[in-house]
Amino acid sequence: MIVPRFVLGGRGYTAPSDQLVVAGVGVGGKGESDIAAFAKTGKARIGYLCDVDTRRAAKSVQAFPQAKYYKDWREMLDKEGKNIDAVSVSTPDHNHAVVTLAAMQLGKHVYVQKPLTHDLHEARALTEAAKRYKVVTQMGNQGASNDGVRQLQEWYDAKIIGDVHTVYCWTDRPVWPQGIAWPTAKASTPAELDWDLWLGTAPYREYVDKLVPFNWRGWWDYGTGALGDMGCHLLEAPFRVLNLQYASAVQASVGSVYVDEFKRGYFPESCPPSSHVTLTFPKTNKTNGEVTVHWMDGGIQPERPDELGPNEVFGDGGNGILFVGKKGKMMASTYSADPRLLPTSRTQEVKVKQTLARVPGGANGHYGQWVEACLAGYGNKQVSSPFELAGPLTEALLMANLAIRGYDLQRPNVNGQGMTYPGRGVELLWDNNQMKVTNLDEVNRFVKREYRTGWHLG
Repeated sequence: MIVPRFVLGGRGYTAPSDQLVVAGVGVGGKGESDIAAFAKTGKARIGYLCDVDTRRAAKSVQAFPQAKYYKDWREMLDKEGKNIDAVSVSTPDHNHAVVTLAAMQLGKHVYVQKPLTHDLHEARALTEAAKRYKVVTQMGNQGASNDGVRQLQEWYDAKIIGDVHTVYCWTDRPVWPQGIAWPTAKASTPAELDWDLWLGTAPYREYVDKLVPFNWRGWWDYGTGALGDMGCHLLEAPFRVLNLQYASAVQASVGSVYVDEFKRGYFPESCPPSSHVTLTFPKTNKTNGEVTVHWMDGGIQPERPDELGPNEVFGDGGNGILFVGKKGKMMASTYSADPRLLPTSRTQEVKVKQTLARVPGGANGHYGQWVEACLAGYGNKQVSSPFELAGPLTEALLMANLAIRGYDLQRPNVNGQGMTYPGRGVELLWDNNQMKVTNLDEVNRFVKREYRTGWHLG
């Protein structure tokens, strides 16, 4: 007599046919914790692992010994595509888009670490692809599933602080080297690392020590700086609460380093050590006019609100979000955690009706939410950070990077003596339909970078 396994297994057993088969691309570091979180739901099976570095992948290989391992994600999708339901992407930023779009074109649901993409063009392409291929999408900014952002939204919808016209977001990142020259010391490529595959879409360079696994974030060829690391966590709340979409203008100022006592360094290949960017967003259905969003990194912070006590922590100390409305202010920490009205005594005094459903598990529930939505099928369950929200959000932080990169653009003087910096002291105007800056054409080359020969999007 044949007895179904669920009878033998008892309650809580999930049949293999009811599990989401997930392939992880980039399974060290954050990718390792991502796939572990999917598996922890009991409704996802990690069937395939892909990483260019066997050292970084070792813990995931040990945790999922039945998963088949590949170094090249293209080979994995070619050979195993029919066996895969969904793909988790946690590579360095410069390879996010090519892996993600390839998976979507095969009809696979996708979970992509923040930032969604490296370039503005890529972000728009993935936003449109999500609608075209009708797959479940989620960006890995887990704060989007936190209770905090929903509390902020309920306060705002209840008009507790009035119409918001200004928002400040700040971070103490970077915590990796930025504003430096490309290393000149030669280093041997580790035997476990396929350097050519790691480079992927980026221009070819010889391997340099300590770039992998973390310090790539500070180089424009691979990373997106502090904005790419923390922007999706901090800007998500203003986007959701105010229904922001695409910025219309952006301006920036950046910090610099000194190479000696009298000379500032000029290192355009590297993200700057600090920056302050101002983004202008058009009026939305939840604001009475334009919204100005200030981004600050490298330890720069906005002026403390008068309503905040002298010994009260601003944000969470190193990071934070501040909404300035016509009737009051509210703030939160990283991942929209610990939302507070100002003065903070109002947080417990003001009561508003809960109108928004919470995600079970909050930020940690971000993973299970995606798994459940994938199993339910496209359009049947909500996720917190689908590409329709994550795409425009990513475009905003990449527009901020556009202004940062424009700040360091050099142009020879008309007399041939010295250089000028045409991106400094100007506001870049953005044509959203054409996806181009209309008043400084030199920065448009950063909207869509040229991939290395042999690599393409789609």
